Amino acid sequence: MLNKLADSELVLNDDGSVYHLNLLPEDIANKIILVGDPDRVPKVSKYFDKVEIKKNKREFYTHTGTLRGERITVMSTGIGTENIDIVMNELDALVNIDLKNKEFKTEHTSLELFRMGTCGSVNPDIQVDNMLVTQNVVGLDGLMHFYQDYKFENEFSKHFLANSPYEKIKPMLYFSDWAEDISHYYKDATYLGNTATFPGFYAPQGRQLRLKAIDDKFLETLNDLGVTNFEMETSAIYALSKLLGHKAITVNNVIANRRRGEFSADHHASEKNLINWVLERIIQ
Repeated sequence: MLNKLADSELVLNDDGSVYHLNLLPEDIANKIILVGDPDRVPKVSKYFDKVEIKKNKREFYTHTGTLRGERITVMSTGIGTENIDIVMNELDALVNIDLKNKEFKTEHTSLELFRMGTCGSVNPDIQVDNMLVTQNVVGLDGLMHFYQDYKFENEFSKHFLANSPYEKIKPMLYFSDWAEDISHYYKDATYLGNTATFPGFYAPQGRQLRLKAIDDKFLETLNDLGVTNFEMETSAIYALSKLLGHKAITVNNVIANRRRGEFSADHHASEKNLINWVLERIIQ
């Protein structure tokens, strides 16, 4: 690849900001909280001592400010790994590409990325309204197969591939894990787990309305393969972070236990708990 990027490869807005996120390099901190829902951004930033940046475009809302003397950003990604593909590449461009000259910087900057979301559990022993940190993740969406240099294997991935009965799905799978050197932020989480990231909300998560899912026992099988919970973003955040040289970790509040058919009695209170729990730990 040439060091100079074509205009069609790194698309910028008229003010020089990255195309989808609508951000300039000075608009973000090195410590970034990623949430799915745009409405969650002000719910997080209201705890900041000061908010200096508020920008948005489409589903991507960003607030940057300070908390206890440290600069911090909260950003919404929307739903799904296809949006994470945009977010991760454009965040990396903000810190590792000279946007004016469209050239790679010689000095690499590594961001600390904290996904803060909600999830459902496939393990009947996991209680709702508790924090679950993702150590290993399996992506069922196929995204990383479009990237030439991505390779990852560990004991979780080897066990999953060896024992999964779903041959049609196996070619789409990829794996990753947390950035262990920032895992200390969440050392007191109730649960440490293995997450499945799905490419949809209905059949991919075992839900059946008018259309049938691949298997009535899909969630049970995932649990047998070592999966504790599921959501729709973490696999891409973890894998792209490794490929781009950033550090990422996910904590989800468990708002549903699908195996027991339980849902949080007050998911708004659960969400508030999650926000406070994360902010208390990542900004000491």
